[in-house]
Amino acid sequence: MNYVEEAIGITRAAQATGIPVVISFTVETDGNLPSGQSLKEAILQVEQATNQFPAYYMINCAHPTHLAGSLHSDEPLLGRIRGLRANASTKSHTELNESEILDDGNPEELGNQYCELKSILKNLNVLGGCCSTDHRHVEAICKACLPVWWTYPSNRGQFPMQQVLLTYQQ
Repeated sequence: MNYVEEAIGITRAAQATGIPVVISFTVETDGNLPSGQSLKEAILQVEQATNQFPAYYMINCAHPTHLAGSLHSDEPLLGRIRGLRANASTKSHTELNESEILDDGNPEELGNQYCELKSILKNLNVLGGCCSTDHRHVEAICKACLPVWWTYPSNRGQFPMQQVLLTYQQ
């Protein structure tokens, strides 16, 4: 979602019908929503407006490098972010929209960047891809992340694939 108002509206609709909801925001290359609002502010606003109703939050349609400035390891709200569906390309949304050539990035590099984000996003367990990703990217994410998954106390003794949902979108 691009705007916090969308997220609040969807959450309230889900709340009214008793349906669980996951809210997924997209960010620009500066780590902020397209509205200019920070990811932290957006999550806080949804939490306050909906009495913390979303099951969790995700980030989608942005490359992991776009998150660098918006994720701080000491931020308690990071525990509410459980999913990431990143773009393969480091390009901005505008650059991607105007491009005539598909930029599918570097699958192995993307996998390693997911693994690095796990050290900040401790509850991250929904992994996948968004724009320009395919099976190569999902495979690279698995190869990079699953071997180190066991190093996190919350994952010990559990089969990783029971905890991790992998998705991609071409």
